[in-house]
Amino acid sequence: MMAIGGGALGAFVVNNQPKVLKATLASLPTLLKSSKHTKARYMQLMALLYDLLQKVRKEGLMSIEKDIEESHSSPIFRKFPTISSDHHTIEFMTDYLRLMVSGNLNPHEIESLMDNEIDTHHHEGHQPVAAIARLAGALPAFGTVAAVLGVVNTMGSVGQPPAILGGMIGSAPVGTFLGILLAYCVAEPLAGLLEQNWMMRPKN
Repeated sequence: MMAIGGGALGAFVVNNQPKVLKATLASLPTLLKSSKHTKARYMQLMALLYDLLQKVRKEGLMSIEKDIEESHSSPIFRKFPTISSDHHTIEFMTDYLRLMVSGNLNPHEIESLMDNEIDTHHHEGHQPVAAIARLAGALPAFGTVAAVLGVVNTMGSVGQPPAILGGMIGSAPVGTFLGILLAYCVAEPLAGLLEQNWMMRPKN
């Protein structure tokens, strides 16, 4: 079992970039938590956007410049603490509102930039799922290697009494069993659960 675990861990480290390893380790604790993307959260986000657009309609686009640059102290953003405490959402929103205020890009260019950033964000977020799925695919192979090593070890002890040889022969397939067990009962379900959590996240 130590050979399987050590080999799988080594392959996992070699097969993934450091940022993917870090993201994978960070994503595992989220499996024990409920999703933060609740109806109340969406309602706050919609209300925040409504207040911002209402201010733009009444006072002009430049009126929200200070709110964007100082979102942490903006009365509009502070009305919605659930959203304002999420720095990823705030950064995404203020970055593109800033482009709109500056007038450097037309709406189609801004939309294209937003789509590209969202695609990149979701690609990076899906990497932990792919990393664990690759680990699940490798574990049975490590189990087979462990079993073969057990057989080789047994063949080198042919002169031992039948009772000892029986124990050695019986322990050889344990590696295959453990590899399959860890792959299909641990790693693959973890990858599936991570993917489900990721698919339930909003697309923006």
